[in-house]
Amino acid sequence: MSRTVLITGATGTVSTALMKALDGADVDLRTLVRDASKGTGKVFAGDLGDPRSLPPAFEGVQDVWLLVPNGPRAPEHNMNALWAARQAGVERVVRLSVIGAAHDAPNRSGRLHALSDQETERSGLRWTILRPHYFMQNLLNEAGDIAATGTFSLNMAAARIGLIDARDIAECAARVLLDDPDRHHGRTYTLTGPRSLTFDEVAGELGRALGRSVTYRQVSDEVKRGSLVGYGVPEWIADMLEEYARAYASGWGDLTTGTVADLLGRPPRDLAGFARDHAAAFS
Repeated sequence: MSRTVLITGATGTVSTALMKALDGADVDLRTLVRDASKGTGKVFAGDLGDPRSLPPAFEGVQDVWLLVPNGPRAPEHNMNALWAARQAGVERVVRLSVIGAAHDAPNRSGRLHALSDQETERSGLRWTILRPHYFMQNLLNEAGDIAATGTFSLNMAAARIGLIDARDIAECAARVLLDDPDRHHGRTYTLTGPRSLTFDEVAGELGRALGRSVTYRQVSDEVKRGSLVGYGVPEWIADMLEEYARAYASGWGDLTTGTVADLLGRPPRDLAGFARDHAAAFS
């Protein structure tokens, strides 16, 4: 019998890829968006910050893909979603967390996600938590500079990071959602790419895909923060990204796992493939 899956954060990178990964599967897919005009398929308008707006979207749902946006209210949004899920009789929640989520994480995002992870674990629902590493798709934020100047600038120093393609995160989420609810209950999966790379190595892979030189420029926290704020990034997010950059520069992100291969039965996508697939964006 087909199960009904509710996708939250439906306009985001991973959720969009998840809907593609579930295309053609035996599920009844619905999406939760704040603006109904931006959704696709069975769309429900609702705001995780407004619990009164949520019950219609959760009614009759068996599985929830729970993605809450980064921000100081993230645990509140997670709480509202779990409350609506319990009230509606939802069976399972698959939650997108972050790499290294912990109460002593070196960044506010990791600490806030730890709060939401813990509440999810104690919700009384079947649950699975995915903790992905730095998205390869984050590099698309640098595509304009790479296309124009052949360079990109980050405050990551010589950080080495196990970058992951968001499409692999989505396919792992789809695998969990399509399996029996008990199979992955109580599991927390840390998802990474196949190897840790420095951003000099990233530049080399991008250059090979584009057929021209690409250079990584190390800049200070102050320079990168000024650039982000200048582009309209909220100060809270700019501060959070700076915390991540400092952690990565200290070696905190130098790790990989075999979890993607375990879940999907194939190796995770590598950066070379990502660069080829997105070459047009960097050109």
